[in-house]
Amino acid sequence: MTSEGDVWTVGRLLSWTTDYLQKHGSASPRLDAEVLLAHVLDCKRIELYTSYDAAAAEDVRARYRELIKRRAAGTPVAYLVGHREFYSLDFEVTPDVLIPRPETEHLVVEALDCAKQLAAHRDGHPLRIVDVGTGSGCVAVALARHFPAASIVAVDISSAALDVARRNVQRHGLADRIELVEGDLLDQIAPPVDMILSNPPYVTESEYAALDPTVREHEPRLALVADQQGWGVIDRLLDQARTRLADQGYLLLEVSPMLAEQAADRIGNAWEIRKITKDLAGLPRVLTLQRTGV
Repeated sequence: MTSEGDVWTVGRLLSWTTDYLQKHGSASPRLDAEVLLAHVLDCKRIELYTSYDAAAAEDVRARYRELIKRRAAGTPVAYLVGHREFYSLDFEVTPDVLIPRPETEHLVVEALDCAKQLAAHRDGHPLRIVDVGTGSGCVAVALARHFPAASIVAVDISSAALDVARRNVQRHGLADRIELVEGDLLDQIAPPVDMILSNPPYVTESEYAALDPTVREHEPRLALVADQQGWGVIDRLLDQARTRLADQGYLLLEVSPMLAEQAADRIGNAWEIRKITKDLAGLPRVLTLQRTGV
């Protein structure tokens, strides 16, 4: 990324890096190049184009070069820059938590819809909502920001993940509305709860072995892998949620399309499937369940 006698402008850096990352397997080389350069320059991506012909200083090129090497080796961009947008909010992310994904925004949308339905029958009492496996806290924060009439408990088994979630909760000014709890699923949660939502581990062992290396080698395995069938954690959560949900309470789960298709035969008579939401690719992604009382 240096050439004696030539000037490395912002535009030239982006062009060279885009080609380099494309050759090294990046699925979005131009976007990666822009995000990383904007991070080094501490500016917005759009501002790169207003300084397209500006020369990049040597210290900028050195820091950018190091990030590009790590990206080419497979490190996700979100971990390199330390944050990711989710539901139009910015979140800190580290290798201790999953990188928030667009698919999970459907979980928030469905949770907001269910919360409005429940609130209509709660006579003004705040809803008690539990986010299981909160990770970065992105779901809990997004829900709290868009539904003030709720008290949210965010649970994770990883203390390191909870540290990240805590910083995100504080960053968005929600420390008085979101309680962080370290625990295994709902072990530390007493009834009654109006709504439980989760993006639980559901990747099978065989699926994990076939995952893209940028996921398999960098994101926390604990937050991804369930068992050979993918149902191990979900089965436990279904059992625990049944004894903690209030009457007509909801359980919302983000799952793989394969598990969504198996749900009707798997969950039994204790739950009614109220809705299966598809993601942007048209694949079934979020299960909305209600306890039947059986």
